[in-house]
Amino acid sequence: MAAQDAASADILAAVDAWPVDNVAAGVLAPGGTATHGDADRLFPLASVSKLITAYSVLIAVEEGAFALDDTVADVIAEYGTTIDGPSDATVRELLSHASGVGMSSRGREKPARSRRIYSSAGYEILADLVSATGIDFVDYTRAAICDPLGIPEADLDLSGSAGHGFSATVSAMTRIAAEFLSPTLISGQTWDEALTAQFDDLDGIVPGYGRQTPCPWGLGVEIHGTKSPHWVGSSMPQDVAGHFGQSGTFLWFHRASGRAAVVLTDRAFGPWAKERWAGFNDDLWDALQTSS
Repeated sequence: MAAQDAASADILAAVDAWPVDNVAAGVLAPGGTATHGDADRLFPLASVSKLITAYSVLIAVEEGAFALDDTVADVIAEYGTTIDGPSDATVRELLSHASGVGMSSRGREKPARSRRIYSSAGYEILADLVSATGIDFVDYTRAAICDPLGIPEADLDLSGSAGHGFSATVSAMTRIAAEFLSPTLISGQTWDEALTAQFDDLDGIVPGYGRQTPCPWGLGVEIHGTKSPHWVGSSMPQDVAGHFGQSGTFLWFHRASGRAAVVLTDRAFGPWAKERWAGFNDDLWDALQTSS
């Protein structure tokens, strides 16, 4: 692992040259975890928040709160509450951006399952489905994810939008990435389904990278597939999964090889990120492959 540590440390150190004020990074491999920068600094996650929301929702599914193919109307009827969102949208559709709900509006822009429409509003609906059970979404997520993974409240702020409003440290996100590589909080069967493209023939747009045909997405996780251009490196496998955020953040993981990476910055996504991320991830993947 020493060679792997040295190789990944060299690649991680490259983030110091990025045009950002603050950056922290981490890499996970079968031999251990390495970090670079201030692992205890809190960074806005933007849409990387969706990974946490999705995992919380999947735990709720396994606990029987509702099923993946239950609709918003089903949850309303079960718990006697009100939820703002299309009544016939299913949990599966919302998780995979196939419900037709728009980016920031809870109304439909397209019929369900007709196009992949990236939606933060859909994740706010999902958080409301969890809260409908009688346990506030934030409290549920802390009990379901943070406490068992040993993530203190100071390292993961869940007070914002469930679609784009959380903040976290690299320390917290590497623990979450480790859970994604080897799940302990949900079954392998559920996680395998989550990492399988849902409605896999759908086209869609990856924000900042344009239209993708097809645009594969699992249950909360973006799947690399054959997307191009993309923030995941072109040399990386099609089954790499993860998410990036408009706050200049990303997390990817590859269960088959036991590898993952997290980078958090404090500069909004833009041309600077598109010029660097794919190459950085290719270099990191190559270093991990070469030294394994």
